[in-house]
Amino acid sequence: MQALEFSVVWVFVHLLRWLPRRWARATGAAIAALAFRLLGRLRRTGLRNLQLAYPDLPAQEQMALLQGVYRNLGYQLAEFCQMSRYTSKRADALIRYDGLEHYLAARERGRGVLVLTGHLGAWELSSFYHSLSGYPMGMVIRRLDNPLVDRFVNRVRCLHGNRVLHKDDFARGLIAAMRANETVGILMDTNMTPPQGVFVPFFGVEACTASGLARVAQKTGAAVLPGFLVWEASEQRYVLHFGPEVALVNTGDPEQDAVANTAQFTAILEAYIRRYPEQWLWMHRRWKTRRPGEQGIY
Repeated sequence: MQALEFSVVWVFVHLLRWLPRRWARATGAAIAALAFRLLGRLRRTGLRNLQLAYPDLPAQEQMALLQGVYRNLGYQLAEFCQMSRYTSKRADALIRYDGLEHYLAARERGRGVLVLTGHLGAWELSSFYHSLSGYPMGMVIRRLDNPLVDRFVNRVRCLHGNRVLHKDDFARGLIAAMRANETVGILMDTNMTPPQGVFVPFFGVEACTASGLARVAQKTGAAVLPGFLVWEASEQRYVLHFGPEVALVNTGDPEQDAVANTAQFTAILEAYIRRYPEQWLWMHRRWKTRRPGEQGIY
């Protein structure tokens, strides 16, 4: 079954890979529109999340926003299928940096760089473009259930020097990477459970959030800065935004500081999502974990 699944993925990726980019993006968007209609559970989760985050937004506008999310995912699917063909010159015509100086300044500190990021915009393309531009980095990523597909996807991700740190064994590798002044991106917008996760506000509702980024930054002195690659409709291209380095809270209480810094990082992530709400993964059950005795949200 895994081999069959891999074969389907391989054929699909290579079909979209050789289409003209405009056609590939249109195909991805069409597939995503079909998924929006057929996958009712994900659609209901997305609408529930939007009700939590934007309670005053009319239902019709919530539905339209969620359709935009699916369209963006379809575009990202096409970009992933095509990005192995990208040269630096071609990528520069499709993507530009904003705030690269923040990243370079953080790297100059010499204690490693932790890129605070999430499932916003074209997250698969962001690290790929950064490596193609001469800045390879590590990525903390969950293993895919199918090992054949996992290896295939990771080969594409790592074509230009990136490397994958799997979530199930990343802690020691992450600390070693910071000591070697490397860069690692961490997607910290997924639901967690204690003790790895701590409860912090996210769109006004407590969400159990990974505290690992904060703890590693506190332990190593690594620089933390936000980095997101999003579609800028006004320019009709992607922009990889790097924000200024985040000043860490340091009261001398490691546990209290981990919660405070995780809350700070989450607030930054929320601010980016509010700028580009149609590009975040609203179908994820972000508020699934609740405190003991608290009623479930989904």
